Amino acid sequence: MKILLKLEYVSLFLIGVLAFIQTGISWWWFAAMFFLPDLSMLGYMAGSKAGAFFYNIFHHFTVGILCFVVGKYLGSDYLTVAGIILFTHSAFDRILGYGLKYPNGFHNTHLGIIGHQQ
Repeated sequence: MKILLKLEYVSLFLIGVLAFIQTGISWWWFAAMFFLPDLSMLGYMAGSKAGAFFYNIFHHFTVGILCFVVGKYLGSDYLTVAGIILFTHSAFDRILGYGLKYPNGFHNTHLGIIGHQQ
């Protein structure tokens, strides 16, 4: 099952990359913005519950899709690209096994426990 999930996430990642290609924007922008959603981990400085909340907002596929759709509807290239980046980054994280977080700690995700547990 894990292999099937990873293949699904690889497919979603490739869809995001293809969407970015369609924008015609330089790949330097993609590289520069790709890890920006990880800044949401700063929420963990306010505790596990706040950290999980902010992390999950910036790593949920639906948020990326909504940004993309609203950006297309409004003709906002910035919002469209933000949606593509959020979506593609989230797929990349899922490929690596980083899922949405539960409020009881960073290591407890919807894909299982991550990292070294003592």
